[in-house]
Amino acid sequence: MSSHHLDQRIFSVKPITVPAPDRSADLLVKVTAPLSGRNLPVIVFSHGNAWSLDGYEPLVDRWAAAGFVVVQPTHLDSRRNGIGWEDPRFATIWRVRIADLHAVLDGLGDILLQAGGLETRVDRERIAVVGHSWGAQTAGAILGTRVLDEDGIPGEDFSHPAVSAGALIAATGTGDTLTPFAAEHLPFMRPDYSTMTTPALVIAGGKDQSQLSTRGPEWFTDAYHRSPSPKSLLTIAEGEHTLGGIAGEAAAETTDEDPARVALVADAISAYLLNAFELDDTAWTTLNNPAAAANGMWSISSK
Repeated sequence: MSSHHLDQRIFSVKPITVPAPDRSADLLVKVTAPLSGRNLPVIVFSHGNAWSLDGYEPLVDRWAAAGFVVVQPTHLDSRRNGIGWEDPRFATIWRVRIADLHAVLDGLGDILLQAGGLETRVDRERIAVVGHSWGAQTAGAILGTRVLDEDGIPGEDFSHPAVSAGALIAATGTGDTLTPFAAEHLPFMRPDYSTMTTPALVIAGGKDQSQLSTRGPEWFTDAYHRSPSPKSLLTIAEGEHTLGGIAGEAAAETTDEDPARVALVADAISAYLLNAFELDDTAWTTLNNPAAAANGMWSISSK
């Protein structure tokens, strides 16, 4: 299996309902997979604020073509559910998001069964979580990140034993520099990365200036610098928050549209995960060759 098989045919099945008893709306997921292949690794993907299982096709389709089975839930903050900042449910959505990923991981066998009999084709020992923006914070919790309360005390451990690697795209930095709006509406954006022990790739845009923090783009590298190894950091010099349009080519919030940048994000994650899962180190080794980034478009650090 190699990320070079991008002409491989893929298929998607949606919606599949996942049991989630305490949720105010059904938990629906989409599964995207290659038509052929066995022992396929799995990515559970958490979308950014307001998106849904129908977003991020440029990433998801590329991962499936590279040999991954991708499961995408729609979280409660999706535009489809109409829950705004002022809704009383909003304050706890960050927890529901994490619970969504747990429900997907716990119900994976049944999800795969409903997705065209995929349960016999996946490798249940090789499961990753990936997320973008708010989804990166959600995925980070599954990798071991905790949330600090207002007294700086770390909250509960949300890590999941089925997950052995991950990738965080434009992940929230530490919470000591939140803007007044973020401090009021998003107090859960105080991650403690010191317990994020699971191997992960952190992807940050060199021009991602958040409206939620008073710090510059390096805020999005905290997940790398403040977590224990093994970790890798991919910094994409000209990248802004959507890193070229990963949620969709013409999505309204895409400020830096660039299909090549989107492909880089997708391929770097599949390369990293194939290496972390000890399936194929070729693409990751190539990406880490200094000559690969000689044009200064990106840089990779590892620890």
